[in-house]
Amino acid sequence: MTNQPRVLVVDDEQNIRLTLNALLSRAGYSVTTAASGEEAVALFEREPFDLMLVDLQMPGMKGMEVVAKVREAGHDAIIIVLTGHGSLDSAIEGIRFGIFDYLLKTSDPNQILARVAAGLEERAARRRQSDLLDTIGAAVQELTGGKVAVTAPPVAPAQPAATPPPPAPPPAPAEPAGRTLTIGPLTLDTWHQTATLNGRSLNLTPTEFRLLLCLAEHAGQMLSYTQLVRCAQGYDTTDLEAGELIKPHIHHLRQKIEPEPSAPRYLLNVRGKGYILQI
Repeated sequence: MTNQPRVLVVDDEQNIRLTLNALLSRAGYSVTTAASGEEAVALFEREPFDLMLVDLQMPGMKGMEVVAKVREAGHDAIIIVLTGHGSLDSAIEGIRFGIFDYLLKTSDPNQILARVAAGLEERAARRRQSDLLDTIGAAVQELTGGKVAVTAPPVAPAQPAATPPPPAPPPAPAEPAGRTLTIGPLTLDTWHQTATLNGRSLNLTPTEFRLLLCLAEHAGQMLSYTQLVRCAQGYDTTDLEAGELIKPHIHHLRQKIEPEPSAPRYLLNVRGKGYILQI
């Protein structure tokens, strides 16, 4: 089917490629596999992909090198990094390239499918927004720079007609009850997955929103690394892996909500244990 989302799986382990190929194909995706980073980059040169699942550690070209090459070439595919152990350094590096998420190779298949679906939905939303902006831009250009078909001779100015008042806006549709969580200046809309702080909209990824929601639901209480991974990502892992996976998301959240990210006052760290949201 031509409208199937195109997914590229990049991993040097054949069993991982075969497993993910079968899993994603059964879910209705058009799947291509690559056994190396070099092969993945070559595939992107020949055809577009909507989403890439890429192994972090591979012989030759590493996962982050593949991501860098793909982004340098201008591709906007959603990228999910697969890792066997989690790496804080690589996770922070991945923020620069707009990586959608990190998944452990031991993740439950349903978790993998859920994150792939969420990534593709985010990409579709970006495309819709881009198309809308293009349409608005074209309309504005037409209104401000369009050709005048007939030029009439100058006449005495007439009195301007009274401008009718604008029509009243239609009533807002009913919203589901209990869809917002407000803590001080922070408001989370769980229905639309949007957040505002002091009236300012926060541009959060789905993972960042879920993480902030978990912390907000337990504001003033410390959540451990493993609790945060379980709440925001939906799976269990070791304390060490959970810390390495959650820290880059906290780093990114602080860049978006803290007045001074280097001296946080909202997202507080309990060294070696977890985080507290103090609003």
